[in-house]
Amino acid sequence: MPAEIRKLETVYRGYTTLRRATLEAPDGSRFTREIEDHGRACAVLPYDAERRCALLVSLPRAPVIWSGGPGDLLEAVAGMLDGEPPEDCARREAMEEAGVALSVLEPVGCVYASPGVSTEKIRLFLAPYRAADRTGDGGGLADEHELITVVELPLDTLWAQVEDESLLDMKTLALTLALRVRHPELFTGAPSA
Repeated sequence: MPAEIRKLETVYRGYTTLRRATLEAPDGSRFTREIEDHGRACAVLPYDAERRCALLVSLPRAPVIWSGGPGDLLEAVAGMLDGEPPEDCARREAMEEAGVALSVLEPVGCVYASPGVSTEKIRLFLAPYRAADRTGDGGGLADEHELITVVELPLDTLWAQVEDESLLDMKTLALTLALRVRHPELFTGAPSA
């Protein structure tokens, strides 16, 4: 029998909700854990097979800055589901953040982002695009103060960041690894299938 939640208290409610859970272990002992809860999300890594590049965003993340990380974090396009299917969210966020219209989405998986503390479960996608699909400016919505910079990066440069451990965002790392596994021909020096 796994541990069970016996009590749940809301400690804070804002952009995110922080809860304190009291759990009971199979042996009857009790302990507490904090739960950060802000809902489901999606992330998409658009890639241009012809030009061998990916479309990413760079933006400041307060937790990263506070913990000594970079002032701007390179990430795949991502966002919270607003009561919509993950596919619709991925397409909406791609246009808002990166100014790209996506049609085909390649599902990669659905994963917990940080299961030790957060309920966030992210639906991951790869998505082919072409230069002509970049029909908007991107940059995010002004009222969300995201300060997004759109970055089109050669896939070999993105892979070099995987190899030198400078690609710091988990969802972007997972999507880059998935892209390399599914489409190795897009990378220089990729192993033959």
